[in-house]
Parts: sequence; structure tokens; C-alpha cells
Amino acid sequence: MDDLDGRTIGVIGGTGPQGRGLAYRWAVAGLPVIIGSRDAARAESTAETLNGLRAASGIRGLANAECAAAADLVVVAVPWEGHAATIESLRPTLTGKIVVDCVNPMGFDKQGPFALSVPEGSAAAQAAALLPESTVVAAFHHVSAVLLADETIDKIDTDVLVLGDDRPAVQTVITLADRIPGIRGVYGGRLRNAAQVEALTANLIAINRRYRAHAGIRITDI
Repeated sequence: MDDLDGRTIGVIGGTGPQGRGLAYRWAVAGLPVIIGSRDAARAESTAETLNGLRAASGIRGLANAECAAAADLVVVAVPWEGHAATIESLRPTLTGKIVVDCVNPMGFDKQGPFALSVPEGSAAAQAAALLPESTVVAAFHHVSAVLLADETIDKIDTDVLVLGDDRPAVQTVITLADRIPGIRGVYGGRLRNAAQVEALTANLIAINRRYRAHAGIRITDI
């Protein structure tokens, strides 16, 4: 038994590539999962598709507000453009809950991906400012959505940096990362350090484009 047993994981933005892949992996790991979307019908359709993949079952689809209300722990995986508005709209239903932010503020131009400046310092810091009665943790920024969604892959070889100011919440999210075979959750520091972790995603995208790969990260000597 660990502190995730019996807890439902909600994925806001669960119809997008990252959210959909994470939802699938946690369902395979035996966790109850709810996909949230602005469009409840789209969430239900995505849940039905994922339940048809190998070893997945029990995934539900709901509108964002219903997903946030029904979940015990909520992962935010929405596009950066809708980050603030989505989180602000869900504030009442996220009170008292751990909120995991995996959003990467990025732009793209002819030279490739680049990190965007965020007034609060990072997407995770913005979430914390908008959710004063929730516990915000930053994690899952660097896991390939392609690998997550590939039902033929049993293990994903990568570490997940987990950042936050509440140690028990950080440990819960590390445990959530560890539930996916091959992935290891690693404490990455306080939430104030989330900016450089989010920004590193632009480098990984550049690497993956150059080498036609789905690279992640590994932390050595621990």
C-alpha cells in the first residue's frame, strides 16, 4: 500500500497528447483516472479510446470542473495559452488538493522551440499564485507523449523531476511518477526552481528533432 491507493487521479487537459498519455499509463498501473476537458463529450470519447488499449480500463471522461471535483489529485496538462484561465476557473474545486502542473510555456519560430517569459517566474508559480488553497507541485515536463501513448512499450526510460515546497506532497507525486514502469521520480528542489525545468523542454524538443528521437533525462549518482 502507498498513499495513492484508493485515490482518483484527474487529468485536466486529458484529451491532449501529454495528458492522454499520462492518463493511459496510470490506468495501466491500476489507478482510477478521470480525463477532463472543456468538452465533456470529447473527454468521454478519449476515455473510451484509451480503455480500448492494452491493459487499460476504468478511465472516465468528464468536463474539467466535474473532473477536478471528483479527483483526489489533479494533474494540469493544458496548453500554455489556456493555463491561467483554466486554473482560475477551477479554483473552488481544487481547494485542499495536490495540483501537479506539467505545463511548459514555450513558443516556436523558424529557429525552433524557445522558452517564454512568465511574469510569476514559471507556469507552476503562476498556478500556485492562482491556487492559494491548493498545494502545487511541478512535475512530468519531460516525458515523451509519444512514448506514453505507445501501448507496445512497457517501460519508459526517464527520470521525472518533482519540485515543490510541501515535502509530503512532493513525495506523493514522486510515488505517482514511480507507478509508471521505467520512470523514476526525483526531488528537484523548491517550486521557485520550476522555471529552468520547464524551459529545458525546449532543449529536449530540439534534441528530438535533430536526432529523430524521444529523449528524456536521467539524473546520475543517486
